[in-house]
Amino acid sequence: MSTKTTTFPDGFLWGGATAANQLEGAYRSDGKGLSVADAMPGGKQRFQILGSDTFNWEIDEDKFIYPNHRGIDHYHRFKEDIALFAKMGFKCYRFSIAWARIFPKGDEATPNEAGLKFYDQVIDECLKHGIEPVITISHYEMPLHLAKEYGGWKNRKMIDFFEKYATVVLTRYGKKVNYWMTFNEINSAFHFPALSQGMVKATGAGDYQNVFQAWHNQFVASAKAVKIGHEINPDMQIGCMIIYATTYSIDANPINQMATLAQNQEFNFYCTDAQVRGEYPAYQQRMFDKYGVSDLEIGADDLELMKQYSVDYIGFSYYMSSAVNETAEEEDTVIGNLLGGVRNPFLEASEWGWQIDPEGIRIALNELYDRYQKPLFIVENGLGAIDKVDENFYVEDDYRIDYLRRHIEAMSDAINDGVDLMGYTPWGCIDLVSASTGEMSKRYGFIYVDLDDNGEGTMNRYEKKSFNWYKQVIETNGSDLN
Repeated sequence: MSTKTTTFPDGFLWGGATAANQLEGAYRSDGKGLSVADAMPGGKQRFQILGSDTFNWEIDEDKFIYPNHRGIDHYHRFKEDIALFAKMGFKCYRFSIAWARIFPKGDEATPNEAGLKFYDQVIDECLKHGIEPVITISHYEMPLHLAKEYGGWKNRKMIDFFEKYATVVLTRYGKKVNYWMTFNEINSAFHFPALSQGMVKATGAGDYQNVFQAWHNQFVASAKAVKIGHEINPDMQIGCMIIYATTYSIDANPINQMATLAQNQEFNFYCTDAQVRGEYPAYQQRMFDKYGVSDLEIGADDLELMKQYSVDYIGFSYYMSSAVNETAEEEDTVIGNLLGGVRNPFLEASEWGWQIDPEGIRIALNELYDRYQKPLFIVENGLGAIDKVDENFYVEDDYRIDYLRRHIEAMSDAINDGVDLMGYTPWGCIDLVSASTGEMSKRYGFIYVDLDDNGEGTMNRYEKKSFNWYKQVIETNGSDLN
C-alpha cells in the first residue's frame, strides 16, 4: 500500500489514450481507404517483415490478419466505450483520426463526408459525458496510396496533402476540440520509418537522407497545422508528440557519457528541438556527418514557418528507460518501444522485456521542462501484459495497478520539482490490437475485451480490477493511489 503524498493541480487532465488503426476496425466501411497500418502484417515478425529489403506495401487483402483490421470494433461500439470511460471519470480522451477515412487515397480534391460524420459523433459523445477530446491528426497511419504512389514523407508533395487534411479536420472540429497533436511519436522514424513516415526499404527507408528529409517535411506540415488551428481558434492547443526514453550511461567512463549525450540529442531531442524551439539544433551537422546526410531540400519559407508556428505543448510517451554502453565488447541487450539498449541491472522488466523505471519518468519530465519551458502532457504510459480472466471475465491486474501507481507517484514528484504537467492518458485504456505485433494478447487496458490473437471472441467489454482503482485515482485527483 502506498503512503506517499501525491499532489496534482486543479484541472489536471486524467484520461486514457488509443489510436484509430488499433481499435476502430471497419477498415473498409463508409468509404474508408486503405492505410499503411492496414498493409502491415500481423504477428510477432511484423517489424522484421516491414524492415526487410523486399516488403513494398503490396498486399493481398484475402490474407489480412483478422484482428489487425477488425480492431475491437470501436467504429460500431464507440458509445459503449466512451460511456465506460465516463464511468471511470475521464477528464479527457486521446484518440486519433484515421486519415484514410477523411481522404481515402490522400490526394483527392474533396473529403469523405461519411468519415467526417463518424468523428462528429465520437467528439459529440465525448462532450456529452464531459470528456475533453485530445486528437492526434496522424497516429502511425496515412493513406496507403500516398506511401505507394509518392514514397511517403520524403516527398515534399506530402506537405500539401497533409495541409489539406489538417485544414479539413481542424475547421470541422476546431470549435469543439481544444487539444491536438500533429504526428504520433515522430522521432520513431529514427529506428523505424514505416510507422510514422510511410517509408520501407523499397521506398528509401534505408537511407538516412530520406528519413531526415521526411522529418523536415513533417516539421513544415506540423507548423502549417499550428497556423491553421490558431487562426480557427486562438485558444486551441496544438502539440508535438515524441517517444521519450530516459537515457543513462552504464558507467562514468567519458566515452559512455558522450555516447549517452549523443543518443539523447539524436533520439529524444532532435525532433522536439525542431518543433518546440522552431529551429534546427547546433548538433545537427554532427548528426548529418555521422549518418551520411547532405543538405536537405528546404523551401524558401520553411524555416520561418517552423519558427513562427512552433507547438504549444509537448506530448510524449514514456514506457521505459535506456542504458548506453559503448565500451563493452559484448553487451546484454534488451528490447523496448522501438528503442532498446543494454540491460540495466537495477531494473526489472515486463513480459515483453521492456525495463520498468518509474523514476525515469520523473527524470524525463525534468529534462524536457528544463530544456523547453513548455507545458508537458504524458499521452502514453502503461504496462503491456498477458491478462488472465476468471469464469466471469474478471482480471485481477494488481501488476498493472502497481506499475501505474509508481509512475503516478513519480509524476507528482516532478510536479513538486516545478514541472508544468497538463495531464496523463495511459495507453490502451481499453484493450486494443498491438502496434508492434498486430495481436490482442499484449494488453494495457482498464477494460478487458473478449478477443484473442486469432480474432475469436465476443468482443464484449469487462471492467478489470484496475478500472475501479483508476476511477478512484481520478475522483481524488491523484491523492489516493491505494
